[in-house]
Amino acid sequence: MQTNGLHHVTAISGPARRNLDFYTRVLGLRLVKKTVNFDDPGTYHLYFGDADAAPGSILTFFPWEHAAPGRLGVGETQETVFRVPEGSIGFWAHRFVELGVPHEAPAKRFGESVLSFRDPDGMRLALVGLPGVEKEPAWSEGNIAPENAIRGFHSVSLLLADAAPTGAILSDVFGFTEAAREGTLIRYEAKGTAIGGVIDLRVAGGFLPARQGAGSVHHIAFRAGDDAVQEEMVRRLGENHGIRTTEQRDRNYFRSVYFREPGHVLFEIATDIPGFAVDEPAAELGRSLKLPAGLEAHRKQIEAVLPELA
Repeated sequence: MQTNGLHHVTAISGPARRNLDFYTRVLGLRLVKKTVNFDDPGTYHLYFGDADAAPGSILTFFPWEHAAPGRLGVGETQETVFRVPEGSIGFWAHRFVELGVPHEAPAKRFGESVLSFRDPDGMRLALVGLPGVEKEPAWSEGNIAPENAIRGFHSVSLLLADAAPTGAILSDVFGFTEAAREGTLIRYEAKGTAIGGVIDLRVAGGFLPARQGAGSVHHIAFRAGDDAVQEEMVRRLGENHGIRTTEQRDRNYFRSVYFREPGHVLFEIATDIPGFAVDEPAAELGRSLKLPAGLEAHRKQIEAVLPELA
């Protein structure tokens, strides 16, 4: 069984320019792909990640200019957590104060230092300081030095009424194992996976269901190395859990299937192939608007309605 953890997280935001500014200038992530929502091509789909646009580092957004705020509730991703060097938490806390980013005081979670904060749409995010991360390659354009830069995902936490059915899928289909418990949190880890190898399940009975909107996570995606691995995961879902997925959909940079897990969070299984350099050189990722072949004939009309990002 391949245990590769998260592939990407996709969320909903407000204005695209504000979203781009926060994730590139404030957090220092790389814009690795500028394309459109294939199902709503009048809307951007922005991808942010690390220097290599590696699976496990990719946070994507559907930015709608007038999106109403979402409401956190049961059946949703509660928090998306990035990895940073252990000694950089102080730098980030000071940076958030300087830039007016809403944040909490650093706290301990499973023995690790965690700095929780929110983006301009209220999306719940956090940084976790880890030893040895500073030795990994970093995207460090701008005013964030490599010793402080983000190195992909650490984890996501899911808010659920009952953790057991979701945990069974994490273990059986995606190769995670339960690693620890702390209060209402149950931690699952994909052993040997540095980036995006942790899922925390937070049990919260009696909460209202989530309402999607700006600041909400739309879905989380798990890695499958190729189509054959994805097919095996789909088989396990059906035979062992009675869950059917969508048909495979071509997203240009990966091929995907989707399903609602028992706690109602939307899960995706995304292939690592063909990757984000399939339609532009790796050194030039994110510089130009990329469209799927089926929309290229409508480029002028699409560009006319998309908001300016500069």
